[in-house]
Amino acid sequence: MIEKTNNLKAVFEEKLKTAKVLADIEQLRIEFLGKKGPVQELMQDLRNVPNDKKREMGQAINTFKQFIEKSIEEKQEELQKLEWQNKIDNTPSYDESLTLNKDEGSYHPITIIQREVESIFASMGFTIENYSEIVDDYHCFEALNIPPHHPARDMQDTYYLSTGQLLKTHTSAAQNYIMKKYGAPLRAIFPGRCFRNESIDACHENTFFQMEGIMIDENISISNLIYFMKTMLSEVFGRPVEVRLRPGFFPFVEPGFELDIKCLICGGDGCPSCKDSGWLELCPCGMIHPKVLEYGGIDTEKYTGFAFGLGLTRLAMMKYGIKDIRTLNSGNLKALSQFVNA
Repeated sequence: MIEKTNNLKAVFEEKLKTAKVLADIEQLRIEFLGKKGPVQELMQDLRNVPNDKKREMGQAINTFKQFIEKSIEEKQEELQKLEWQNKIDNTPSYDESLTLNKDEGSYHPITIIQREVESIFASMGFTIENYSEIVDDYHCFEALNIPPHHPARDMQDTYYLSTGQLLKTHTSAAQNYIMKKYGAPLRAIFPGRCFRNESIDACHENTFFQMEGIMIDENISISNLIYFMKTMLSEVFGRPVEVRLRPGFFPFVEPGFELDIKCLICGGDGCPSCKDSGWLELCPCGMIHPKVLEYGGIDTEKYTGFAFGLGLTRLAMMKYGIKDIRTLNSGNLKALSQFVNA
């Protein structure tokens, strides 16, 4: 049986040398280690070996089996590396200096709107900041005057992570960080993606984009907020737009307001995009609550400020006449490829 095992080993080694692709290796594995293969036959023949030789022969068969398994594994790794190298070698080179045809690509409408609004506010002296999409409870809620068990938390169905952190529900989560970074006086905007576990319809998504803005200085009032928002909207739409300001409750501002824009899709007549009201909620805003200023290290005896959360997603819908918010996250190239402006 030892001689038979050695002969089988020699046959295996010859066949292994001729294997050129991974399929050959798999076929070789089945041939030698399968239920009808020589290794299994050797194990069955072991019962015919005298008892005093069984242990020696069993070890020889097991060594032969282990040799096959290791050889197959090594050959597989070798062929896999060769396959990857062939793919790399045969991949056409890319010249990054080539001029692209502008008609072949497009920007997402939210990207266009964000860049445009950033440019408008930058021209008015606002700093543009970035902030993480994963935040802690303190910055998203407590630093905004929303302590644990505050009923306002029910206004936002939050995605919590197993780490104890959460996906930010609003760009206001960056307020405390920005205040501590710059102090007062301060003008800053910080765009970003937000997440809420909402029912999706024509005007609601669980993933959307906002732009937070804050201005802190001496003698700031709500009239300053209205001025900056009207200026921004008239620049974006290229004409004056009709807005309304109505009371709104947000724990981080006092007083708080909802700034609505007359629906530009239906002209105020009512449609699914505005829930048949003729108006679209665009910008929760108000005067920053003194406690929020204190959390940010701002002297409330000297400074006041306003804050707003501009809905970039809804602003894009209004500017480009997009009737259903779900289009923006759909990845539908036919719907999105028309937006080619930089």
